[in-house]
Amino acid sequence: MPASAVHEMDFHGDRLLLIDVDGKPYVVLRPALEALGLDYSGQLQRLQRQPWATVGMMPTVGGDGKVREMAAIPVKTFLMLLATVDASRVSEAVRPKLVAYQAEVSDAIEAYWTKGVAINPRATSEQIVVALHEHQLRCLAIAREANLVDPDWLEAKTRHVLARTLGEEPEVDPTRRPLTVSEYLDEKGIRGRQLRTLAPEFGKWLKSEYITEFGCQPPTVERFVDNALRRVCSYTEAHRPLFDAVWLARIGAGDDDDQTTDAPVVRLPDATRVRRGWRA
Repeated sequence: MPASAVHEMDFHGDRLLLIDVDGKPYVVLRPALEALGLDYSGQLQRLQRQPWATVGMMPTVGGDGKVREMAAIPVKTFLMLLATVDASRVSEAVRPKLVAYQAEVSDAIEAYWTKGVAINPRATSEQIVVALHEHQLRCLAIAREANLVDPDWLEAKTRHVLARTLGEEPEVDPTRRPLTVSEYLDEKGIRGRQLRTLAPEFGKWLKSEYITEFGCQPPTVERFVDNALRRVCSYTEAHRPLFDAVWLARIGAGDDDDQTTDAPVVRLPDATRVRRGWRA
């Protein structure tokens, strides 16, 4: 095995020596234990008996350029060691810091089991963003397994979250982005009561237009509508020309992108459905 270079990491004001093992950080054990005032040999034997501990001997390149075999443990094993070591065995200089760390571990474990998540109060904004993206990816995986949401939306959202997690710009086919009736009408300036009145009729006209164009029913997906899970028609940006055709034919033949439509002229098929605030 080739020798690994030694790096440093700040931990509660102390410097830990780390080496990279298959892309994961390992703590060089001897200097970490000696900084705590703990006996290296005794703690090494203790770790080797623990089922939760991983200990390995790694060839490392020290600051003097020489290659030496050093015991190293994954960061998670080191954190467990600190949480379980007898505070009375460490040096008096570091004892208050160890006790504070163990109390924080206790709080984190309680939050993990009772709230489902534990947040480090010292986490940087970048770490919080990464954790949030990881949580979003887990939620998306659950949604995929349960077939809860539109596949196109799910793929687009997953690509977006993955890209953000990697610090990249998402590459998503814009034609596969879901497009809803409410979103489209909102773009046209239809909101509030007008939106709630027009959206159902617009959806019926759009479905009819889809059947005329493609000779089949539009695909459907389950979504929460009015606080209830309903199966609704599923459209994407690729169907925007159908939306535009319905808008021009049914609502505003003279509409253009520079005009705001506050009270559109709606030609409803049934005169009894005309409501106050609309002109039939």
